[in-house]
Amino acid sequence: MAPHPPTTAKRRWGSTVTGVLILCVMLFPLYWMLNTALQPGSGLLEVAPVPGSLDLSGFSKALGDQGGRLLTSLVVALGAVVLCLTIAAPAAYGLARFRLRGTRTLVFGTLITQMVPGIVIANALYTSYVDLGLVNSYFGLMLADASLGIPFSIVLMRSFMVSIPGEVIEAAQLDGAGPVRTFLRVVVPMSRNSLITAGLFAFLFAWSDFMFALTLNTTDDVKPVTLGIYQYIGAHVGDWGSVMAASVLSAVPAAILLVVAQKYIAAGITGGSVK
Repeated sequence: MAPHPPTTAKRRWGSTVTGVLILCVMLFPLYWMLNTALQPGSGLLEVAPVPGSLDLSGFSKALGDQGGRLLTSLVVALGAVVLCLTIAAPAAYGLARFRLRGTRTLVFGTLITQMVPGIVIANALYTSYVDLGLVNSYFGLMLADASLGIPFSIVLMRSFMVSIPGEVIEAAQLDGAGPVRTFLRVVVPMSRNSLITAGLFAFLFAWSDFMFALTLNTTDDVKPVTLGIYQYIGAHVGDWGSVMAASVLSAVPAAILLVVAQKYIAAGITGGSVK
């Protein structure tokens, strides 16, 4: 096999170096956050570039103060995922399978809802939540956070379900399966990658939500970690080690999910691109 031309080799090295530099720039805030968390006794301007020792006291303090709020965020995010997929999956199947008038308009309208500022939705929801008694409730926050992921999930899963061969669905119907059974036993298993991808993004939307948590909660009964860190900064502005430790702890669940589900994300996003 002939060796690669020098120009091609130089381009590859150049691309590699450029990619590494971009990656370093993107990861530097995460490194500095972890670095600060490991130096809880230092002020914000006194943090050394590299920690001299592993001081985990900031993590223990942050876990003691924010542990309950991390659990609240986890419960709310998982509940939002369940609500999001329960609503988005049948809607996506209906838009993909049934020939309805205005399907493209509905999909376009779904995308438009993603452009509405969160503060507008939060203010509108607050009045309705007061009338329905959903303020300061887990279900209310789950429902609000689920609305963040429903439009994206519908568009994503519809693009995947359109690529499902019609013969497979017709074969299930010939075997006596009704529309609901066909959807649950055939369409849902075949759409696993898109479901996992949509669920992951719905989790991330709910996990990182701040606006709904701030607007729809007036007490400390249901306080996610995003709101906890916001209030934590005001109360511990001189203890940035604990603040950064709380931030690191809040990033761990999302990072684990992204690493575990990365192959499903790639398959779910590109699965509907080729029919």
